[in-house]
Amino acid sequence: MSYAASLPWTLESLDLSRIDVARVRHDEDLFFLLCSSSFVESGSDLYTHNLVDHFAGDQELQTWLSQHWEHEELQHGRALAAYVKAVWPEFDWEAGFQAFWKEYGAVCTADQLEPSRGLELAARCVVETGTASLYRALNDITDEPVLKELTGRIKSDEVRHYKHFYQHYRLYREREGFGRYKVFRAILRRVNEIKSEDSDIALRHVFNQCYPQHRGDEAAFRRISNRAQGLLRRNIPAEMTVKMLLKPLDLPPRLQNAMEKPLAKIAEKLFLH
Repeated sequence: MSYAASLPWTLESLDLSRIDVARVRHDEDLFFLLCSSSFVESGSDLYTHNLVDHFAGDQELQTWLSQHWEHEELQHGRALAAYVKAVWPEFDWEAGFQAFWKEYGAVCTADQLEPSRGLELAARCVVETGTASLYRALNDITDEPVLKELTGRIKSDEVRHYKHFYQHYRLYREREGFGRYKVFRAILRRVNEIKSEDSDIALRHVFNQCYPQHRGDEAAFRRISNRAQGLLRRNIPAEMTVKMLLKPLDLPPRLQNAMEKPLAKIAEKLFLH
């Protein structure tokens, strides 16, 4: 069965022939961010299957995950890969992705999920916050029209996904009755996982494919990855990130407002990918 009709947009609606290659081809930092993102998004089916199993019996959520979310996430991967291949055709995307998949597939397991379904949904809100912030930042960074359109569409999808996970999170919070402290701990755990795992694995395999002669040279890898992540940090939409991150805690408005400004100053450190 095809779900193309239910997708808010399709890869075919992007006119890759309109890419102004000269505006982006020289930007290695942007290349690393786009290519590593395309790797992670293209591995979404594995994560989806873990989530579908985790929510066994919740037919509504399982159906949305497998018939909508997975297809949209994989489309993000295909679209980003197509853009990378159009601008940097000398890069062997398939070889880089296969190496990434081999490592990522071994660590992306159901063991990473929160035991509580409700807390896993809170953690999913963290991941969607990170991806929405990433694509908003990439959208702000670039002035290339096709990439502007693509990152804008993906960002809108990620915000919509966040809202869907948040709706289900509220239902499970009522059923499971956990408090803010447990939610905070789940949020913190997922933030640390995002920082330490997915992005690092993806960036490393882009680096290995680009610079095979420097494979295993940690200092060389860090110079490249830190520079790319620095570009991202300087453009992270701090206010949006903090609002989305705090929402599952359901704080009193006065406390929420008091926390937003100081947290916005450190938001750039939370999501590097």
